[in-house]
Amino acid sequence: MAKLAVGVVGVGYLGRFHALIHARHPEVELVGVVDTDAQAARDVAEEAGCAVFEDIDALLEQVEAVSIVVPTTAHLEVARPFLQAGRHVLLEKPIASTVEEGAEIVRLAREAGVVLQIGHLERFNAGVMALAGRIGSPRFIEAHRMSPFVARATDVDVISDLMIHDIDIVLSLIDSEIAHISAAGAAVLTDHLDIANARLEFANGAVANVIASRVSRERMRRIRVFEHQRYQSLDFIEQTLDVAYPQQKEGADWPEIVTERVAIEPVKPLDAEIDAFVRCIREDEPPLVGGEVGLRALEVALQVKEKIEASSNP
Repeated sequence: MAKLAVGVVGVGYLGRFHALIHARHPEVELVGVVDTDAQAARDVAEEAGCAVFEDIDALLEQVEAVSIVVPTTAHLEVARPFLQAGRHVLLEKPIASTVEEGAEIVRLAREAGVVLQIGHLERFNAGVMALAGRIGSPRFIEAHRMSPFVARATDVDVISDLMIHDIDIVLSLIDSEIAHISAAGAAVLTDHLDIANARLEFANGAVANVIASRVSRERMRRIRVFEHQRYQSLDFIEQTLDVAYPQQKEGADWPEIVTERVAIEPVKPLDAEIDAFVRCIREDEPPLVGGEVGLRALEVALQVKEKIEASSNP
C-alpha cells in the first residue's frame, strides 16, 4: 500500500511536532511544510527531511491530507481550500474562533466527504481512554488544569487555550444536554482571561466543575469523576488512574474507602492522535473527535466566556 501523502501548514511550537511525527510514521510520506515564517519552515523541513512550499496552493496539489497548526482565527481561511479540494484535515483545537466559522468548516468537510479531525489532544491520553472505558453514569466531575505562565498562546483566553480540553472530555463522559452554565474568571497577566471556573449543570442532574489557570505556580492536570459507590481520579501528566470505592469490613459501622490503581500503558498523545487520523483515512472510519464534536466543545467554551463577560459588565 502506498504511503499517505501529508503536509503540515504552520510549523511553530506545536506544528513542528506534527511534522516530525508525520515524518517518522510508517504509513506517511511527509511531502512538505508551509509557514509564513520562511526560516522556521526551512528549519523544520530540514529536520523532518521534507520540502518547503511557498504557499498553500502549491502544497495542496501534492498531498492527500494535511495537519493545520495555525492561529485559531485563521482556521477557516486555511482549511477551506484543502476541504474544497477533497483533502483530509487534522485541524488543531479549537475548531475555530467563532461558532459560525466552525460550522462552516464542518459543512465543507461533510460536503467533501473527507475526514475532519479536531486536535483535542487529551482524548488520546492513555489515562483518558482508560477512564472513558470505565465510566457508567457520572453524577459529579471535577477538573483542574493549571499551568505556570508562559509567553505562548497569549492571543487567546485560558478557556480556548486550556479549559476547552476538559469541556470536551466532560461532554464525552456525560450523555445529556447542558441545562445551565455559571462561570467566573479574571485577566491577571494578559488582556484575556487567565483564570476561569465554570459550573456545567446537565439535564440529567449531573454537574461538572471545571477550573483552568495559566497563572498558577505549579502545573496540574487532573480530573475526578464521581458515580454511585465509586469515584475515579486521573492524573493526565502521569497518565495514572486511581479508583476508590467503599468496602464494608466485618464489625465496622461504616465502610472503608479502598483505592486501587488501574494499570495503564502510557502513550504519547500527539503520536496517538496522528496515528488515529491516518487510520481513519485508511479505513474510512469516523474520527474520535470529529468536526461536530469540536464544534460542540467550542459552543460551550464560548458560552462560558460569555457568562464571565456578562458578570464582569453587569
